Amino acid sequence: MRNIFSGRVGIIITGAIIGLVAVLLQYLGNPANMGICIACFERDMAGALGLHRADAVQYLRPEISGIVLGAFIISLIMKEYRPRAGSSTAIRFFLGIFAMIGALVFLGCPWRALLRLAGGDLNSLLALLGLICGITVGVIFLKHGYSLGRSYSNKKASGWLLPACMLVFFLFNLFTVSFSENGAIFFSAKGPGAMHANLWISLAAGLLFGVLAQRSRFCTMGSIRDVILARDFHLLSGVLALLATALVGNLLLGQFKPGFQGQPIAHSSHLWNFLGMLLAGLAFALAGGCPGRQLILSGEGDADAGIFVLGMITGAAFAHNFSLAAKPDSMLDGVYTIGGTGVFGQAAVIIGIVFCLVIGFVMREKMEV
Repeated sequence: MRNIFSGRVGIIITGAIIGLVAVLLQYLGNPANMGICIACFERDMAGALGLHRADAVQYLRPEISGIVLGAFIISLIMKEYRPRAGSSTAIRFFLGIFAMIGALVFLGCPWRALLRLAGGDLNSLLALLGLICGITVGVIFLKHGYSLGRSYSNKKASGWLLPACMLVFFLFNLFTVSFSENGAIFFSAKGPGAMHANLWISLAAGLLFGVLAQRSRFCTMGSIRDVILARDFHLLSGVLALLATALVGNLLLGQFKPGFQGQPIAHSSHLWNFLGMLLAGLAFALAGGCPGRQLILSGEGDADAGIFVLGMITGAAFAHNFSLAAKPDSMLDGVYTIGGTGVFGQAAVIIGIVFCLVIGFVMREKMEV
C-alpha cells in the first residue's frame, strides 16, 4: 500500500497537524506552551511512578502512551513492525539519561522548543541554536565513522514490552490506581502536573501523533541532520509546518505572548538554555533520533529505542532527585527572579557533554591514524 505521508506533502501535513493539535491541547488544559513535550511528559510519568518526588510534576501523561501505542498499532497494520535489539544497549541508556538532563535544564524537548517559540517565548531561540550545534557535532562524528553497531531481529513478543507498559500506565491513570496510602501512583494537585486536557482527548491526540509520525518518519533531530549531511529539506519542511501552524493557532486563540521574561514554565538564563539543548541535541544525534522519534521506533519494536526512552525516564528521576533540573523564572513580592539550573545541574550538563564527546570518538568504526 502506498504511503501517502512519505512525500513532501505528507510530512508537511504531519507537522501541521501536530502543531495544531498541540495548541488545542494547551487550550483544553495542558500547560501553556506545552501542548506536547516528550521530555516534560516523561518527567511527569517518572514522578507519577514515584521515581522522583517533585509533587508539582506527577501525572501519567496519556499522550506518551498514545504515541507508542499509535505507532505500534499502525506498524502492525502496515506490516512494518520489526522487533530488533542489540545495538550498544548500555550506551543508549546513558545517552537517554543525559538527553533528559539537558532537556530539563532547558525545560523542554525539541517539540516544546518549537511550541515555546510559536507561543512567543524568545528564550527558545537560544535553545534551538544549542540544539543545532549539538546535532552538528553529532553529524561530524557520523561523517567520521561513528556507529553504535547493528541491531538484530528478535522474536515478535520482545517488541511488545514497551507498548504493554504504556497501556498499563494508561489504565493506572484511567482508574486512578493507588497501591498504598501516600504511595504511587501519584497525581499532582498543583503545578504543571495538575494541568492536563481531558484523558480521552489526550490519548486520542497521542494516538494521532503516533500514527502520523510513524508513517511520515517525522523527526526534529533528523531534519537538522539531513540538511547538514545531504542538503535534504524533506523532514525540515514538516518541522517548519509544525512551527507555522502552532504560531497561527496561538495567535487565533490569544495564546501568543512575545518576550524573554514572564514566559510559562521557562527561564531566561540564556547560557544554560543553550548548553542544555546542546547536550540534548548531541545525545539525540548519537542515539539516532529525537525523543519523539525514539517513542515511535519503540512502538515499531525497536528495543534499543525503548532503552533510550527508559534512559530518559531515569534521567528525569536523577534530574529532580539530585536538583539538576532548572527552575522557571518567578515573580515574588514584585521582585522578578531569573530561574535556571544550579551548580549541580551545570556540572551535570558539562559531564554529559564530555560523555557524549567521548562516546562519539571511541565508537567510530573507522579510526583515523
